[in-house]
Amino acid sequence: MDEKEYTPEIFTLTDEEGNEHEFELMDIMEENGTVYYALVPYTEDPEAVIEEDTELVILKVGEENGEEFLATIDNDEEYERIGNIFIERISQMLEGEDEDAE
Repeated sequence: MDEKEYTPEIFTLTDEEGNEHEFELMDIMEENGTVYYALVPYTEDPEAVIEEDTELVILKVGEENGEEFLATIDNDEEYERIGNIFIERISQMLEGEDEDAE
């Protein structure tokens, strides 16, 4: 059986209080010249991401002094719009995986 081995792309992010958290990259997209990342809290069990009601974290790429960083989206309208696009894209990806498994 030629099964694809899944290797998640993990990001370790530091919150405002200095605590580190691991996130798994789900998707990246560019919208109106801004790059956005969709992440979920990392777990060793990839099925848990699908089965649990996992929170989708959406960040955008910012730049300061030539250095790129991931930043929260402060504008509620922008967050909702980008979040809905990611949810649709990720749903389509997961549906495609289900069809491939059959």
